[in-house]
Amino acid sequence: MKRNNRYKDIHNRCLDQIRQLPTGAELPTESKLSEELEASRTTIRAVLSHLAEIELIDWQGRKKTILRKPLKRDYFVSEETRSTHQIVEQAFMENILGGHFDVGVLLNESELARQFDVSTSAVREFLIRFSRFGLIEKAPNRGWILKGFTQKFALELSDVRELFEQRSVRLFVNLPARDEAWQALTHLQQEHLALQARLQQDYLQFSNLDNRFHKLIYSASDNRFINDFYDLITIIFHYHYRWNKKDELERNTAAVAQHLDIIQALIDKDEEQALAACKVHLAQARQTLLSSIDWEK
Repeated sequence: MKRNNRYKDIHNRCLDQIRQLPTGAELPTESKLSEELEASRTTIRAVLSHLAEIELIDWQGRKKTILRKPLKRDYFVSEETRSTHQIVEQAFMENILGGHFDVGVLLNESELARQFDVSTSAVREFLIRFSRFGLIEKAPNRGWILKGFTQKFALELSDVRELFEQRSVRLFVNLPARDEAWQALTHLQQEHLALQARLQQDYLQFSNLDNRFHKLIYSASDNRFINDFYDLITIIFHYHYRWNKKDELERNTAAVAQHLDIIQALIDKDEEQALAACKVHLAQARQTLLSSIDWEK
């Protein structure tokens, strides 16, 4: 199987799951792994085959036994796991949040493609998708105009995020007991606790966990407009967490604890406490975003 970026990303995420299990434990079925990692069974089988080759698991029929904990050398480096879309997104957001693009500047697709070392079509696809957020707009026969990531935009974004996320928390508390979201939430709680125990070394893994946690909360709304808004949350807030390195360990430590407070309140079906914990977490996210960008640029 071609070892492309998608395969490498699934491979690394599978290793992350194995790290949370004891040696001698059995991995879930291929179908379950396919569901949890959002990958085809063909990709899952390719990953498992490789893990068996490097003697990380013993694979006999349906039984997949963990032989050892993953080591750093077992992982693909992060640069190899990014999709073309992620490459464009990262480069574009680095320029916006870093103040390298002036407000009103005309963005040329071909120039951006050369700068980001990707195809023009990849840049165009990203800009078309990104334009619906109001940060850029198409100039007829000229290119794209950057309207700017202003403080007003950040405040408006935070306001809407707080409305949508608090509504999603209320809905989550009242999900039926048999809803699969509860199982997913319990799994996320275990992942948070495992990361919390090794946060000094692995705090950079928080970004992915943060994304999946909030995505699960938003899913309770079952609202296409709220889910569409989550795309913007991912790009601005969650990318900003990766981009802003100031006090990253301290911020991630606090955020993991805040997530666990929300999760426990949801499991207890304590709506009041869940909302209170959610407000604390969102207030911190707002403050982090507003205090770490030079708004004078």
